[in-house]
Amino acid sequence: MGKINIKIKPKHLVNYSIVLVMLLIGVVMLETGNLRPSIAQLFTQIGYSIILAVSLNFVVGFLGELSLGHAGFMCVGAYIGGLSAVMLKQALGASAKLPVLVIAMLIGGLSAAVFGFVIGLPSLRLKGDYLAIVTLAFGEIVRNVFMNQKIFGGARGLTTGSLTYDTRRAPTLFIVTFIVALVMLIIIQNIVRSKHGRAITAIRDNEIAAKAMGINVTFYKLFVFIVAAFFAGCAGVIYAHTTTPVLYTFFSYNYSIEILVMVVLGGMGSITGSIFSAMFITIVNFMLQSQLSGDLASLRNLIYAVILIVVVVFSNAPALKSFREKYSLGALFAKLFRGKLSDPAKRKDDEAKWDRVPTKIKMDALLSTDLNVDYTPARPEDLNGGKEGK
Repeated sequence: MGKINIKIKPKHLVNYSIVLVMLLIGVVMLETGNLRPSIAQLFTQIGYSIILAVSLNFVVGFLGELSLGHAGFMCVGAYIGGLSAVMLKQALGASAKLPVLVIAMLIGGLSAAVFGFVIGLPSLRLKGDYLAIVTLAFGEIVRNVFMNQKIFGGARGLTTGSLTYDTRRAPTLFIVTFIVALVMLIIIQNIVRSKHGRAITAIRDNEIAAKAMGINVTFYKLFVFIVAAFFAGCAGVIYAHTTTPVLYTFFSYNYSIEILVMVVLGGMGSITGSIFSAMFITIVNFMLQSQLSGDLASLRNLIYAVILIVVVVFSNAPALKSFREKYSLGALFAKLFRGKLSDPAKRKDDEAKWDRVPTKIKMDALLSTDLNVDYTPARPEDLNGGKEGK
């Protein structure tokens, strides 16, 4: 019986490692008694921000469709999943907190997935700004519908006081949040690296060519919207367990833009970048909220905007390109593994790219050499190779 070789590249484990490190830090702080309720809340916010950013990146970065209503899917999960959790806790008892949370996430995620299917249908005909307007309208309509329903608390919001967790009563919320983030990463990363992921990126690059190659564009667009909406709904249920009441004002257009900023800041189509940007923006918001209070609270949004502008300019300004390349994480790893990268004999076939193999002549210069050389034969017989009369 032949051996089955399963190759796992280190770069595929980077995203899992980041989430696991955050989870490990939280668990160590919890076991040593150093995890304050505010820090536990921060870990939970980082967890569901990662879920939101990566799931939106699946739509915007990999499928290439601009969605401005991701907070709407989170709103669906928060209200429907939160209400389900309250009812389940009354039925199962106060001791069944973890089963209630898991079941509520499934209900909230599936409810959001249904709305994702509904929003995915217009994407079959709409592109660019038109789809962005539809998703934006969806987010605003959904939160206003929930605001006017008495069963969800009306304008006062959905009361989930018995579900809100802290480190004294139920310190498992941030742990569950990071576990959900890991599950999401496993699913989305494996989809992206599979033939289905290549079909999705083909639709992003050229939809007409993808159709010509036999790719079912309708199926994949709906599939991506449903998967992204499901995980946004799960994030909404987690959010409903962190605050009471759940107010419709939280799921505004501004929050959808904030999630989109996480994606753009981390890089379109970059899962690792989405994770880091979600962590960065969440921590910046947390620090501004905790440090600026009273009269200084009015400066919070201004400072937050200035920080984002500086980071975006630094990440994209052409004048800073050489500085970014010199001091980036990629350059650091290149220095650490310089011996392997500088020796062509140690390269794998797929790593020996022409722009990375060290040569005496720059490949860019070689490819741009002008080969139109004027040639004047010294003798007439050289015109036909020395075979006159033929």
